[in-house]
Amino acid sequence: MPSFKIDTSTAVVFVATAPTPKLVNKQTGERAVDRETGAGLSTVGLLISDEGEGNLYQVTIPETGIPEGLNPGTPVSVVGLKARDWENTFNGQTRHGISFRATAIVAGA
Repeated sequence: MPSFKIDTSTAVVFVATAPTPKLVNKQTGERAVDRETGAGLSTVGLLISDEGEGNLYQVTIPETGIPEGLNPGTPVSVVGLKARDWENTFNGQTRHGISFRATAIVAGA
């Protein structure tokens, strides 16, 4: 599926929730990994505010792109933010949405 670049150059971005490991299977605790690099993936809640509107996004980022000591309220910049639509069917119910992924975040932006 195609992905779309998101320009955050004029936005103010803060960490809303600290990074947590992204899991493939919550029952087994199997961690999601980047298919190209093999790096573990984490999810970070980011508050992105631009042109008078603020939104909370859950963004998936490889652990190699997350600085240590990242806490809620930390101003950051986002590197390589992209959006991708998804759809899956489970137990006869179809769900869909938009996922967000970045290559890295940089503290102190």
